[in-house]
Amino acid sequence: MASEKPHMNLAVVGHIDHGKSTTVGRLLFETGAVPAHIIENFRKEAESKGKGSFEFAWVMDSLKEERERGITIDIAHKRFDTDKYYFTVVDCPGHRDFVKNMITGASQADAALLVVAAPDGPMEQTKEHVFLLKTLGVNQLIVGLNKMDASKYDEARYKEVVEQVSDLVKMVGFNPANIPFIPMSAFKGDNIASKSENTPWYNGPILLEALNGLVPPELPTTLPFRLPIQDVYSISGIGTVPVGRIETGIMKKGMKVSFMPANKDGEVKSIEMHHEEYAEAKPGDNVGFNVRGIGKNDIRRGDVCGPADAPPSVAEEFTAQIVILQHPSAITVGYTPVFHCHTAQVACTFTELLKKLDPRTGQTKEENPTFLKAGDAAIVKFRPVQPMVIEKFKEIPQLGRFAIRDMGSTIAAGMCIDIEQKQMR
Repeated sequence: MASEKPHMNLAVVGHIDHGKSTTVGRLLFETGAVPAHIIENFRKEAESKGKGSFEFAWVMDSLKEERERGITIDIAHKRFDTDKYYFTVVDCPGHRDFVKNMITGASQADAALLVVAAPDGPMEQTKEHVFLLKTLGVNQLIVGLNKMDASKYDEARYKEVVEQVSDLVKMVGFNPANIPFIPMSAFKGDNIASKSENTPWYNGPILLEALNGLVPPELPTTLPFRLPIQDVYSISGIGTVPVGRIETGIMKKGMKVSFMPANKDGEVKSIEMHHEEYAEAKPGDNVGFNVRGIGKNDIRRGDVCGPADAPPSVAEEFTAQIVILQHPSAITVGYTPVFHCHTAQVACTFTELLKKLDPRTGQTKEENPTFLKAGDAAIVKFRPVQPMVIEKFKEIPQLGRFAIRDMGSTIAAGMCIDIEQKQMR
């Protein structure tokens, strides 16, 4: 059964025009996730539009046209299987959407495929992507040196780009020795699903082998139990039923729990998944659970459930490392945008700008800067306007990440490095 394979979320990142979409399209095709007749339709259409050469990117980019033509396939839900894992592609169209998706919800990437075009080599944006991956806690990386066909499969060029990309990933703390650098052409199909005769000088893994070589994330069952609340229902004959996805630890029937920052205690009477009762549930499980001693209005979305003897941390103030993705002007102390952390949305004030970091290396560039702007990485102290649960990234990473939003877009991404706890009891 396909579902028996371990699941992994794969972020595919890369500079615009470096062939990211083509790579994903090629992977979906080679693993049979997109049927050949669909590809054939795209090919015919490409020819009829005089594009002659057929681009796999079409597979990804023609969702709109596809709907107009009524082809029954939804590639937006991009899933493909290798013989070892099944992957969901966390596609990163603009890196702002990517960051928001990565931070809010289940799309946390377990690994990333960085696509770099061989003719161009790494670009400014490539550096930002790599720094972001590290900031978002992605530790496994595969580099696809794409468009080798355009570089005439030249080994010298390959080595040159490998060196440039190695220097870049080293700066943010990846070890190039553990990263496969695959010379490939998503367009022609070199070294994606089978070894290419065009690169006899390369003896490393092809892309599908490198994907099989990734290590699936261990379920964080040994961390303290944490479940951010998505909704709270009141069901007649049962009582109050909070619903949410377990991020860490194990939830057991009979467990004494605390909800923070609501500061309410209760006992888990029953746990339900897919209309069946369970004695316990693990990270990744979406559960509804009935709690003795909790009323419908005692808790709400954004609260976090944890064990009564190790309740979730409520921050009076917290310190975090952030990357400013975009902002029309300068950000100074006093700025109060909305933080999206697990299921909570809470306004937080920038109270102290501690350090500006070099986003390429993570080294301190300036102490106590007067302002921050787009592109800056920094360490900042924040004060939530109302009580909010957040955990140190090093201790419970799943609740230590956040996105900062304002004016309808994602301004920044970050991770919590220290917390000044609010005394709750």
